[in-house]
Amino acid sequence: MSVLTVKNLSHGFGDRAIFNDVSFRLLKGEHVGLIGANGEGKSTFMNIITGKLEPDVGKVEWSRKVRVGYLDQHTVLERGLTIRDVLKSAFQYLFDLEAQMNGLYEKMADVSPEELEKLLEEVGTLQDLLTNNDFYIIDAKVEEIARGLGLEDIGLEKDVQDLSGGQRTKVLLAKLLLEKPEILLLDEPTNYLDEQHIEWLKRYLQEYENAFILISHDIPFLNSVINLIYHMENQELNRYVGDYDDFMKVYEMKKQQLEAAYKKQQQEMADLKDFVARNKARVSTRNMAMSRQKKLDKMEVIELAQERPKPEFHFKSARTSSKLIFETTDLVIGYDEPLSKPLNLRMERGQKIALSGANGIGKTTLLKSILGEIKPLSGSVEKGDYQHIGYFEQEIKTANYNTCIDEVWNEFPHFTQYEIRAALAKCGLTTKHIESKVEVLSGGEKAKVRLCKLINKETNILVLDEPTNHLDVDAKNELKRALKDYKGSILIICHEPEFYQDLVTDVWNCESWTTKLF
Repeated sequence: MSVLTVKNLSHGFGDRAIFNDVSFRLLKGEHVGLIGANGEGKSTFMNIITGKLEPDVGKVEWSRKVRVGYLDQHTVLERGLTIRDVLKSAFQYLFDLEAQMNGLYEKMADVSPEELEKLLEEVGTLQDLLTNNDFYIIDAKVEEIARGLGLEDIGLEKDVQDLSGGQRTKVLLAKLLLEKPEILLLDEPTNYLDEQHIEWLKRYLQEYENAFILISHDIPFLNSVINLIYHMENQELNRYVGDYDDFMKVYEMKKQQLEAAYKKQQQEMADLKDFVARNKARVSTRNMAMSRQKKLDKMEVIELAQERPKPEFHFKSARTSSKLIFETTDLVIGYDEPLSKPLNLRMERGQKIALSGANGIGKTTLLKSILGEIKPLSGSVEKGDYQHIGYFEQEIKTANYNTCIDEVWNEFPHFTQYEIRAALAKCGLTTKHIESKVEVLSGGEKAKVRLCKLINKETNILVLDEPTNHLDVDAKNELKRALKDYKGSILIICHEPEFYQDLVTDVWNCESWTTKLF
């Protein structure tokens, strides 16, 4: 049975086409991985099927009475709402049913015995619905899920606007789990999640009986939970049975077959054109030439899809730093209250260190304290000499209405416009992206603009806070290669062990020194 049907969908922004006559069906129980390079329109597709965006052409049909749960990477949580408020809003439809039931009770005072019987039957149905959906134990369920995801430690009365990216994702995930929808739509759910909660989500999706559509660039995670792939490329959406590895085998084979057919046809066309050119003027061969020309005119020309630019990252090196990168003495980090025990940490030149541990324990705060962006609560940080630091922040919350060109030009005013365009193109951005405002780009394209600024700066220390979030597979692989080649020192926070394990020299588990209990 089809749960969702998308017919002949076309959509674009300005002169940039995203989809052209795309069709899609989601059947009951299908676990779909929606994949494609940054900027191919995966989040746009989610926005269209959830009704947030009206397509230019085409139809989106959901089967009746289907409840859809959408985990959106761009969801804005309103200031003034607490974590508890957001989690309880998962049961809004039950609160609406209760209001409906109370309305029926009020009607009962002024009706005939026959009507009263009907109303009592309706009330009974609503009462059963409320009981079966755990309406009378909502508070207990909210607290149970909050405990499982570590939200109780943050505090259920905390304003959602004051949460970190990872904490916000956990709140949205918890709300989704409480909703128990028939269909799950997940847009990069592992971004900002720590390993422990990625594992939890993996188990949840493996056991999930209903259908879901998952956008993720985390291939091991994707492979462990899906049984179908829909690949988005060049305004098309193609279906492949199996996981990502199965898709890659078939995709590469189809690509090679198409390239072989293209070469064969190009050769045939060249031969026909040559024959026509040599023989159309001669009376004896004119008819043969015209026959060949007709064949040429009728030929359905094979076109190869335009190759997307593959990113190339090469970090520029500054002069060598001193042997000491930093040393902390009884450093206590935090804002209003301590996030750590007194820390005595040391990093030396050439070390590449990954910080691991759950969200909200102070990994980003530690980076900012070492960089001097946040004052420690007590203790000190001593830094070495000749340091040229490149810092990649986890998330930039403020809207950015600069064009990509201006964004990079502001950082490197001595570059020519040609050099700016070339630098952005090397990061895998097309001309249309380069001329767009940063604000309209996808999460992955924005990350590439920020990486462009980082790789063109001379550094000997890189401080990277979740640099893989939103990046597609090609960009992630290229970033890993570039970081392996980097001669300087690296301090990185990353939730993907597959990315950092064979890249770093040391892993520091921050859970060993946090004051937070998980």
